Amino acid sequence: MTNTNNKNTANERRKFSRILFDAHVELAQGEFHWRASLLDISLKGLLLQQTLPAEVNPNQPVLVKILLSDNTCIAMSVTVAHQHHNQTGLVCASIDIDSVSHLRRLIELNLGDAAAAERELSELISDY
Repeated sequence: MTNTNNKNTANERRKFSRILFDAHVELAQGEFHWRASLLDISLKGLLLQQTLPAEVNPNQPVLVKILLSDNTCIAMSVTVAHQHHNQTGLVCASIDIDSVSHLRRLIELNLGDAAAAERELSELISDY
């Protein structure tokens, strides 16, 4: 018997292109702040090259800031999707309009296709 939840999760992952993107990420939960390395990012979430520090509650939202340049960043609230193999998958719970614009542009530049980036953004919006 096939687990339909795993199938649905795999299909959902394929809706959004994962962009390999090497960047430093600042994270915060309550008064606790830490840094991590970004492996990849999509409109749906991101993958970090580390597991969460012991001080972090994986059942509570985490604020993420991805530094693109000195004055540009992508900020979002995320929840923990998984942790294994020294990596943490985070799912975007909320994101502001400026950050969505920066993220869309980043994906567009990496895909080399504005129409594909627009389709992914439309897919994301239809999920909510």
